[in-house]
Amino acid sequence: MSAEERWPEPASVLGVPVHPVDYDQTLARIRGWLRPTTASAPVLRHICTVNPEFIMEARRNRQFHTVLQHTHLNVPDGVGVLWALRRQGIRLTARVTGADLIPRLAQVAAREGWRMFLLGAGPGVAERAAGRLRAANPDLRISGTFMGSPRERDWPAIQRQLRDHASDILLVAFGHPQQDLWIARHQTQLPVSIAIGVGGTFDFLAGDVRRAPLWMRRIGLEWLFRLLLQPSRWRRMSVLPWFALLALIHHRRGGKR
Repeated sequence: MSAEERWPEPASVLGVPVHPVDYDQTLARIRGWLRPTTASAPVLRHICTVNPEFIMEARRNRQFHTVLQHTHLNVPDGVGVLWALRRQGIRLTARVTGADLIPRLAQVAAREGWRMFLLGAGPGVAERAAGRLRAANPDLRISGTFMGSPRERDWPAIQRQLRDHASDILLVAFGHPQQDLWIARHQTQLPVSIAIGVGGTFDFLAGDVRRAPLWMRRIGLEWLFRLLLQPSRWRRMSVLPWFALLALIHHRRGGKR
């Protein structure tokens, strides 16, 4: 049985649906969505990489909470999410992070001929990230890159770029929750089949921000490395103890509020 056929139902983590999937299952689902069809226009599927910060943001941001209820795939990014899933008897061996998913996706895209567009991040970052992805995958088709922003005044320019550079996959690096709110807001206008909010992934791919050593990632301490590297992240990470406490209480109450 293929990874695509073993598609699991989403679990609820503090009211946010999370699909308990790994990289192979995620790529299998994307491959299924990108199979040629007779449709005259692509049907957009929205993929979100859900971590504890996303879930805590959704608890105080009703609009973001609504978006996460309607995304087509919420992959488990963050050791806290894996821990919360284990409380429900769901065991996964690894997170599905944007920084690791996109290089894997680029490999598959190079084989399949899918076109990728990189949107967002700082000046020149998307271009450098695209260059490294191409260097690793010479057959990869990067249809375009554009900085832009989630502000509505930038939408006409982004729309022109996407219209002029036909793409299958759109990677959006506007940071959370803006990137996923933006994708949802323009869902019917985006001429692509897959849109993924990727946060700081372009910075990693471009080599502008160092990733934690592999051993730290394997034992779930990448968050600590990023905090040491970027102390300003402490405000965002301060929600992690609250997430753990709420997830534990939620589990002991049997999923009731």
